[in-house]
Amino acid sequence: MHIHILGICGTFMGSLAILARELGHTVTGSDENVYPPMSTQLENAGIELHEGYSREALKPAPDQVVIGNALGRGNPAVEYVLNRNLPYVSGPEWLAREVLGNRWVLAAAGTHGKTTTASMMLWILDQAGFDPGYLIGGVPNDFEHSARLGSSDFFVIEADEYDSAFFDKRSKFIHYRPRTLILNNLEFDHADIFDTIEDIEKQFHHLVRTVPATGLIVRPARDRHLDLALARGCWTPIQTTSVGGESDLSAWRAELMESDGSDFMVIHNNQPVARLRWKLTGHHNVRNALAAIAASKHVGVTPDHAIAALKRFGGVKRRMELLADVGGIRLYDDFAHHPTAIATTLDGLREQVGNETVIAVVEPRSNTMRQGFHGDRLLESTQLADRVLWVDYDTQEWLGNMLARAGSNHSSHSVMEELVMDVCRDLPRPSHIVLMSNGGMGGLREQLVKQLETCFG
Repeated sequence: MHIHILGICGTFMGSLAILARELGHTVTGSDENVYPPMSTQLENAGIELHEGYSREALKPAPDQVVIGNALGRGNPAVEYVLNRNLPYVSGPEWLAREVLGNRWVLAAAGTHGKTTTASMMLWILDQAGFDPGYLIGGVPNDFEHSARLGSSDFFVIEADEYDSAFFDKRSKFIHYRPRTLILNNLEFDHADIFDTIEDIEKQFHHLVRTVPATGLIVRPARDRHLDLALARGCWTPIQTTSVGGESDLSAWRAELMESDGSDFMVIHNNQPVARLRWKLTGHHNVRNALAAIAASKHVGVTPDHAIAALKRFGGVKRRMELLADVGGIRLYDDFAHHPTAIATTLDGLREQVGNETVIAVVEPRSNTMRQGFHGDRLLESTQLADRVLWVDYDTQEWLGNMLARAGSNHSSHSVMEELVMDVCRDLPRPSHIVLMSNGGMGGLREQLVKQLETCFG
């Protein structure tokens, strides 16, 4: 079967393409945003990519078109599919029908941490010899691709609350029907499709309704909006997680040995299990680890084996990924899309590096950010950085208004060359530069590496 995927370079749709190719289908795709790492991964898998949404990419007609949720009416490829009556389906529906079937689905949902937590679960099950299938909305460093079918009954998935398609406004995760579900957190996001936090709580409630009574839900002990979502109804056992002194009643707790989260004791039902020393930092990653350990136990992996696996966990691309270390100047790439994510990342870095210089380069690219919904929360989220440079290629009015209230350590740039020079200005050694965006940043990463090598190499 020939499947053509519209929006193929999105993290979800690109992963879906890998699965379709592994099933033996001929896979092609179209997208406007073709950039690594997803484009490289797809090309290496033998998938033909078309730049833009020309109808010519749909000739001859494929057997099925899978339409990504970023596309809507008015898109020339979508209009061509509808006018020619080509068979089409959403990505989540295709995945549920063709891949998930009767498999034991382990899902990681939440506003933050889905990719990392799902990758942790995957790594634990893989190292236990389970050979799970998976679909991750990113590229785990421990695996060649962001998706595979696997040979076992188990399938690990990153469960996104974003809508499924222009013709299916339910959240993607409604299609997955997990047996083991991690709920990391719940905050307002995706202002382009949700009007209020209550709308998102309702979608999470719908997800909870699909988890069987023989399943398991893992969640943090403290999260008000998860409380409200679960209060709408829950028919599944729940285990909670906590870090430090947040709660003595949690089934899973972490006792920190290092304040940056790089070393902690895992405690299950008030009994110490094992100590985890690893290369990740930040309390958010400690929470992610506890959830992954709990979920893995539900499918038969003992906590001590899970902890041993996480000691070797390689992380995920674009999650505080070290791009370069030039003469004591370290450049990181982080997939930040929300004030909480920005603040959490900077907090983890600050705990690790102490008083060394930290520079945040933030591109407000998500739909919610671009609509100005987060307001001064964005300013607050960057307070642990010594300098903050805002990428403003489109000259957004709300950003200018926000920066008018900011301190002198904040600046914005609409020209990449000027931004690069400003980042490298008066940098002491050591320094830490964090690029924060959920997009490609227009080649900024590559330009900064070159400039750092020129100035400090």
